[in-house]
Amino acid sequence: MDYLEDLGVNGLYLCPIFESSSNHKYDTIDYYKIDEHFGDSDIFRQLVDEAHRRGMRIMLDAVFNHIGGSAPQWVDIIEKGEASIYKDWFHIHSFPIKSVDMKDYRNYQAINYDAFGYVPNMPKWNTSHPEVKEHLLSIAKYWIEEFHIDAWRLDVANEVDHRFWRNFHDEVTAIKSDFYIVGEIWHSSQAWLQGDQFHGVMNYPLTRAISDFFLTGEASGDELHDRIQEQMMLYRQQTNQVMLNSLDSHDTARILTVAGGDKNAVKSALTFMFLQVGSPCLYYGTEMGLDGGNDPECRKVMPWNPAQQDLDMHAFVRKLIHLRREFARAIVNGLAKYEINGDLVALEIEFEGSVLKAYFNQTDETVTVERFGNELLLDLLVEDSDGGDWLVGAGGLVVSLG
Repeated sequence: MDYLEDLGVNGLYLCPIFESSSNHKYDTIDYYKIDEHFGDSDIFRQLVDEAHRRGMRIMLDAVFNHIGGSAPQWVDIIEKGEASIYKDWFHIHSFPIKSVDMKDYRNYQAINYDAFGYVPNMPKWNTSHPEVKEHLLSIAKYWIEEFHIDAWRLDVANEVDHRFWRNFHDEVTAIKSDFYIVGEIWHSSQAWLQGDQFHGVMNYPLTRAISDFFLTGEASGDELHDRIQEQMMLYRQQTNQVMLNSLDSHDTARILTVAGGDKNAVKSALTFMFLQVGSPCLYYGTEMGLDGGNDPECRKVMPWNPAQQDLDMHAFVRKLIHLRREFARAIVNGLAKYEINGDLVALEIEFEGSVLKAYFNQTDETVTVERFGNELLLDLLVEDSDGGDWLVGAGGLVVSLG
């Protein structure tokens, strides 16, 4: 907690912490029991209390689309078949339930019930069933009322019916009016962001836009600008302000790997994201230069050994987080303007008489940009020219305030 506080973190998003038989924990067995690999209820309560004491919020991951194959409700169906009291709690096409070898993973013809991604041990809840709805809503309220969590991240949110999410929204916000609800949806999400279901979603279109320009070079500066403007136009201002913005996660390759090991590209991408409207979310270890390909390589152990840490990256990210916190109101509420000259991107944010300006040089050459004001963040291939302006090297950036 001391480490997180020093880094500048003011919110913690935890992947599923409930009892599960897998490493990823997205196949829940018992929603009321914390997995023994992580601790117990007393330790979690201590975590929440300590986080709140330090001004941090806690967000848990709710897997309400499906359940684990070892959960008691599904085991009861396997054992009793159509006589099970839970037979209508899931989407079962016929009885008996087919016994499926995991070698038939994602073979939709191998199972006779609906499952997440056709994975046999992840049967889908029937969230339109009154008893299922009551069961899941009771779980959602329990962790707010008993442990005072501040937010739910909703896994595979687009595969659950809208009526359930409307009930979910009303139930949890009735307990805590400023409770934050964010859905995992990988595409445009207008249907869920009308004020009656989620407050925001994981902003993957923004992730891809930033990644394509800064990390892989697949997009031009103009394309980056167009895609960001298109994304901003999809939603209301108050929705954009609380989107969850990230560059990598447990579901994607880490940004250092996507960038082919180019740390300057990672620094530029992170800076650009932290200057966008919405809530920036940092995947653990990114600040230490942790790499890794797609799942499960992206879920490496946190490198607590100093010999394995990129201390330069840590110092950069720490400075970036504190920059964001200092100018959060300006970034979220200010007027953003872009100037695009090939792969040289200038972002200017005006707010209450002040201007925050950032230059991102993704060209292959050093360029000169106007010195605008006081240095805020200046440690990435930037030098002072004789004329008093900034010389920005290829892949460099400068952020200034005037």
